Amino acid sequence: MKKITVAVLFGGASSEYSVSLSSATSVINNINRDKYDVVLIGITKDGVWYRYNGPVSEIKPDNWCKPEYCTRALISPSRDDSGLIELTDPVKLTKIDVAFPVFHGKNGEDGTIQGLFELAGIKYVGCGVLASSVGMDKDFAHKIVMEAGLDVAKFVTFNEGEELDSMVTRAAALGFPLYVKPVNAGSSIGITKAHNTEELKNGIIEAFKHDRKVTVEENIDGFEVGCAVMGNNASDRFIGEVDEIEVEGGFFDFGEKYSLFKSKIHMPARISPEMAARVKETALKLYEILDCQGLARVDMFIYGDRIVFNEINSIPGFTDKSRYPNMMRGAGIEYPELIDRLIGYALSR
Repeated sequence: MKKITVAVLFGGASSEYSVSLSSATSVINNINRDKYDVVLIGITKDGVWYRYNGPVSEIKPDNWCKPEYCTRALISPSRDDSGLIELTDPVKLTKIDVAFPVFHGKNGEDGTIQGLFELAGIKYVGCGVLASSVGMDKDFAHKIVMEAGLDVAKFVTFNEGEELDSMVTRAAALGFPLYVKPVNAGSSIGITKAHNTEELKNGIIEAFKHDRKVTVEENIDGFEVGCAVMGNNASDRFIGEVDEIEVEGGFFDFGEKYSLFKSKIHMPARISPEMAARVKETALKLYEILDCQGLARVDMFIYGDRIVFNEINSIPGFTDKSRYPNMMRGAGIEYPELIDRLIGYALSR
């Protein structure tokens, strides 16, 4: 039987470039080569595209972009191509059946690459253009979830160019401590926990270094849980176990996410079966409200009896030890099978 050609894309012009390299390495090492022909596409931090033909081991340490391994390439937006064009002499076209974007953050998780696949007529793993862009934008995601009647933290959003003292005054009215976040960024990059007006002011300045919009949210005095969901519609959705983040002071910032120096991930979460069922039900509602397909990790806070929406990740961390695969493993889906299912969801769309 003819193999399915899967293009795995990694890197990208994003502050989460290094996270993508780690996630993609795990996907490439675990994909079923008896079933899939794998085409590797690497994108540099500067946004330059290459077809990569080197060792997988060179990707994670960021040694992949070398002349002996790479050929300049691009995805053709023309549907009669539906594939990768290598800029050789003569030009070479490789047809692609499914794209598997393993990007995090801007220019990959935010609907941009998904729009290219739509133009090219290439099926792809993960959420569509709208869900990807809305999920990436914390302001719009919170407004949509709030409009649907689900619980969200109080927040205020600012645009680049607004007067700083005015922003500080309006945000401080929410009550300290506060979280200051770039609206379109992931992995907790650019986030500050502010306990006073000076920290709030500095946090806003820092967040604007990462995006043109900044949101400030009230602190939810509870703990964070996550729920992994996959599937395209109500008939084929599958939900993983619920996990819990335990943080000793501070918050779950970039360093803690990838070192767990002072934090722990409990899977399953240390909650009652009844609360776990409520979390899963809420995660499914959020998945539907935000029009997700393929996969997403839904993050929420538990505060007493409240389940408060935090954010949705349309391409969550994807190493074989990351939270999303671990939650699916807790529900009986091992990593290679997870990859296979996600490709199947893409093909069935």
